[in-house]
Amino acid sequence: MAYVAVTGGREAIEKASELNHYYRLKESEEGLELGSIRKQMRLLIDKVMGEAGLYAPEYAALALKQGEGDPAEAVFLLRAYRSTLARNHVSRVTDTSSMRIIRRISSSFRDLPGGQVLGPTYDYTHRLLNFNLRSEGAEDIRAFMDRFAPAEGGPKLTEEPAFRKVADLLRDQGLMPPMKATLDTEPFDVTRRKVILPASRSARLQMLARGETGTMTALAYSSMRGYGSVHPTIGELRVGYAEVSIADPYGAGDPDDSLYLGEMLVTEVETINSFKQNEATGEVHFVMGYGLVTGQNELKAIAMAILERSLDTEGTAPAQDEEFVLTHIDGLESTGFVSHLKLPHYITFQSSLDRIRKAKGERERRQADTEEEKEDDEQQHEPAVGAAPGVS
Repeated sequence: MAYVAVTGGREAIEKASELNHYYRLKESEEGLELGSIRKQMRLLIDKVMGEAGLYAPEYAALALKQGEGDPAEAVFLLRAYRSTLARNHVSRVTDTSSMRIIRRISSSFRDLPGGQVLGPTYDYTHRLLNFNLRSEGAEDIRAFMDRFAPAEGGPKLTEEPAFRKVADLLRDQGLMPPMKATLDTEPFDVTRRKVILPASRSARLQMLARGETGTMTALAYSSMRGYGSVHPTIGELRVGYAEVSIADPYGAGDPDDSLYLGEMLVTEVETINSFKQNEATGEVHFVMGYGLVTGQNELKAIAMAILERSLDTEGTAPAQDEEFVLTHIDGLESTGFVSHLKLPHYITFQSSLDRIRKAKGERERRQADTEEEKEDDEQQHEPAVGAAPGVS
């Protein structure tokens, strides 16, 4: 594409930036505190962090404040910041089976071992506006927390339990194929290396994990409606805190020598799809779809599990086309490409304008020539003056 620079617009651009700042602050008595955004907009924070590929709640809150609550702008800001950070270490493989659970449900099994843990969710609430929130203040928050928080010395809310995974229980019964050996090696990095299709599984999962929630949901929905062959049930959905560790940089090279960094909140979904038979062994197993995203973003994790399974299924549906899916789910790429239409396209449009004017001129000339020929033909066939009709 051809562009021309915007000349003479520096002062206008600076004033536009100031005007943007004015529109953000007008009619405001005080600024939004980052702590309030981070804590009370937690689901939006999780969404922005996941699509930006950076687990940093404080910076996600800052990006949302700067972008006036626009998730796409916040993701853009957070990814731009992420690109400036040094890559010092690669984490060990995270064992999600030992995560500290705050929510765990299954739509496949009613009485799963450990029970259904509903946890924090809006799934079972009435979608009615809570007008009490209009007047919610600090005193209301303190009163609720004093009533809801556990008593001093009692069990803490941070002591979430761990549960064995449903997929492991199915493997014990021979209904799922055994786990493959886990290789603690550095995965393909889609942020630093060009992805060549067909992509490796690590590259595919990274791109899905950073995908835009709405786009992934739409593609997963298309598969479930019949534009594809994947319509699973959820074997297990779990939200909890998973430990993150790296190889001890001061260790003696022992592969089991790790340095614990902390925990991060993740959402993991394992879906149960139709079964298939192993041609070599003749055994029949369920086929699993997998999704893992940062934060609590259950819709995206479910969509990821559906798309992960769809991309391994042969077919002609959009959700089964790897190039179509992986190149369209990136929210930054898609919004950036659509948004770039606001940039100057003077040369490309002028070219189109010249072509249409030329085509219009050619049409008018042909029309004039046709009318002239018609007039000449009519003059040649007019009878001579004074001649009797029918007399040559």
